[in-house]
Amino acid sequence: MLFIKNGKIYTMTGEIIENGSILVEDGKIKAIGKDVIAPSDAEIIDAKGSIIMPGFVESHCHLGLSEDAIGFEGNDVNEYTDPVMPQLNAKDGVNPMDKTLKEAYEAGITTATTGPGSANVVGGQFVVIKTYGDRVDDMLIKDPAAMKVAFGENPKRVYNSKKKSPMTRMAIAAMLRETLFKAKEYQEKLDKSKEDESKKPEFDIKLEAMTKVIRREIPLKAHAHRADDIFTALRIAKEFDVDITIDHCTDGHLIADYLAEEGKGCIVGPTLGHRSKFETKNKTFETLNILNKAGVKVAITTDSPVVPLHYLPLCAGKAVKAGMDEMEALKAITIYPAEILGLQDRIGSLEVGKDADIVIFDGNPIMDVDCNTLVTIIDGKIVYKA
Repeated sequence: MLFIKNGKIYTMTGEIIENGSILVEDGKIKAIGKDVIAPSDAEIIDAKGSIIMPGFVESHCHLGLSEDAIGFEGNDVNEYTDPVMPQLNAKDGVNPMDKTLKEAYEAGITTATTGPGSANVVGGQFVVIKTYGDRVDDMLIKDPAAMKVAFGENPKRVYNSKKKSPMTRMAIAAMLRETLFKAKEYQEKLDKSKEDESKKPEFDIKLEAMTKVIRREIPLKAHAHRADDIFTALRIAKEFDVDITIDHCTDGHLIADYLAEEGKGCIVGPTLGHRSKFETKNKTFETLNILNKAGVKVAITTDSPVVPLHYLPLCAGKAVKAGMDEMEALKAITIYPAEILGLQDRIGSLEVGKDADIVIFDGNPIMDVDCNTLVTIIDGKIVYKA
């Protein structure tokens, strides 16, 4: 049992609580407020003069799949051999002992959505993990969380080098449609087989994975930078009546009103760093503010390792400098990604009943470049203490 007292608490869903306290029991937040009383057997953390926030949430990265300070041997992000590979699952490639996970939770990032890259039209399944642990099985909080699909330059470039399809945006869209059509047909046969076993289709590991999308259990996680690719992703999702998030969304500020009408979550970034290819030429931190003001639910991504994950708070600060409201920028790395991931009942804010993922800072982590993490708590356990 933990009792944190005397801190300035940013709940992310309510008012800031001055000189507030949080009681943690069995990995969950049991009580929060100004008048919470410490049980006699609780371990007490005095957060006087400090800021208390929910652990930060990364909604799109490759944490543990692209290992630190190593080349091919530690790179498990992309399988470059087949443009349609929905059967791949990130948990089978994550190395939880990679240094970048430790750097993440020391910076206050307690949850990460990690998965395959964008080399393929269908890249495989993302998972959501807590950033602390030795065994990925114990770190999972959503498996699978989404199905990665990719539009634009990346699959074009990979398969052009092999002189095989897809080499055009038309082929990318056609391959995804074909895969979704086959998965829908496969699901229909599965449904019929509940009453007639003879109608059960022969097992297909690719289509089996895609049925989770067809049943709307998980969304398509669409890598799309350019406006036309974003619209293609949305068009196909509508055709098959599946859910979708738009990841990267570099041109989002150019089509903000359209995206607001669509009502889908947009995961924006990585914005920090060089414009490395043509489809990122419109990259700007202003995208977040423009989308947010248009009514789009936005989350900030580092796309780690493109930008190291421990710079997620810095990216939120850069969004504030570009015009975004400070509290909205904080929500874009806490409660908004939690909502986009469908995990708002567990993470993203400090509320009774939620996972006790709590971080104590000596300043404002997105506004003060010299801010330090004092304590990181994940599932009620102190995993880092300065």
